[in-house]
Amino acid sequence: MKARPYLIALVLIVLVAGLLVVFRTPGGDPADQQRRETSPEAAVEAGAGAGDAYYPTDGNSGYDVTLYDLAITYDPESKQLDGVATITATASQDLSRFNFDLEGLDVSGVKVGDQDAKFAREGDHELVITPSSPLAKGKPFTTVVTYGGKPTTINDASLGRSGWQISSTGGAFAAGQPHSATTWFPANDTPRDKAALKVSARVPDGWTAISNGLESPPKRDGGWTTFTWTEETPLATYLATVAIDKFEVVRSKLPSGTPVVDAYAPGTSAAKKPIQSQLPEVLAYLETKFGPYPQRAAGGIWVADQIGFSLETQTRPIYASWADLETVVHENAHQWFGDSVSIENWADICLNECLASYSQWLWLEKDGTDLDQRYRDQVEQRRERSSFWAPKLYDMGKGNEFRGVYDKGILAMHALRKQVGDDVFFKALQSWVAEHRDSNASWPEFENHLKEASGQDLTAFFKAWFHDSGIPGEQFLLPVGVRR
Repeated sequence: MKARPYLIALVLIVLVAGLLVVFRTPGGDPADQQRRETSPEAAVEAGAGAGDAYYPTDGNSGYDVTLYDLAITYDPESKQLDGVATITATASQDLSRFNFDLEGLDVSGVKVGDQDAKFAREGDHELVITPSSPLAKGKPFTTVVTYGGKPTTINDASLGRSGWQISSTGGAFAAGQPHSATTWFPANDTPRDKAALKVSARVPDGWTAISNGLESPPKRDGGWTTFTWTEETPLATYLATVAIDKFEVVRSKLPSGTPVVDAYAPGTSAAKKPIQSQLPEVLAYLETKFGPYPQRAAGGIWVADQIGFSLETQTRPIYASWADLETVVHENAHQWFGDSVSIENWADICLNECLASYSQWLWLEKDGTDLDQRYRDQVEQRRERSSFWAPKLYDMGKGNEFRGVYDKGILAMHALRKQVGDDVFFKALQSWVAEHRDSNASWPEFENHLKEASGQDLTAFFKAWFHDSGIPGEQFLLPVGVRR
């Protein structure tokens, strides 16, 4: 995500965590044990929360999602959304009950397998489901949730509106971080549970629906058109999107054959096409720094709205009306850092934002900017600005995730590059992406990766720049590689 310069803080309300109740079974005859393992007495009432310290009720325990198959109908005139979510998952425990996250929308029915299931709402966003019989650990299961209503928007004092948003051009789009998906479909809303996505969006003729991944030919029926998109590469739920508008859609391909779909909301194409047309050059350059482009598709969704951020929605970022070429560089660097390699915890957000922000400097370097001089100038300009150096870049505390990562984070990454040298730095970034592709990783793992790659004990360096608040000491502020 790239926020507008004055919109970089994110403060969220922490919900009350659910209870996790585990019942243990005695040993005995194997057949009897198997019966016990799937009996109500053996099962777990899996509850809210996937373990993130900042957002303890985000996500849920007891299962891993493999596919969200969403069929939605949206009428821009009434602003009504109706959906059927078919969610395929595997139980990681014997389950007598489990949760999804869903904001505001009404649920009219739930099936687990081919059986009706009981369901209830708890707290602000918990959908609690009780199947007709317990689910066995290690077994896949399918849940079908029928729901509808007028989607809610998440309002934040610093970043503005996120989640499902009504566009100024009459359509709608879903985007936001760390929450967005749950405003339009039930989900296990944690980056730790990445899953494939299929979206079939039915809208009135004349409107177009754009989502993640690869498109199928649209189908028209009785004044409505259904647009289907499939993203097979697992994604974190906040990276899922759908945008509905009277888009101008431009299709092309990268030199590799990767399909590109660019969508322009009414009134945006004249100003934004010249920027978006540079996407192939941007991706080709980023490949020289980070390794092969890790997604199956590419493109962009340009809305006409002055929202407080642009977002790296997987394969096809959403761009606010203020977005520029550096924003395109930033959001597409996220296709490596944040989308392909996703964070383990929100405390790790520098893995996404510091590296994507530094990619903007790399783009300037391509065109001849002396980054060492730029770095020295910015350090000198900000030496006495304690507010600039105050944010921690790792484990910064709930609500502070997006302070510092867009500006101090750039300087920190350049200092790291100069500390270890260009060859080590860029080879380490490429091996990092290759080793963690389509999975999750943490900041401590990144530190260990750079220590091993460089052969240096970087503990004090990382402490000064990323763990501590305040300006780093001179030996770390001006590494040998950046001194005059």
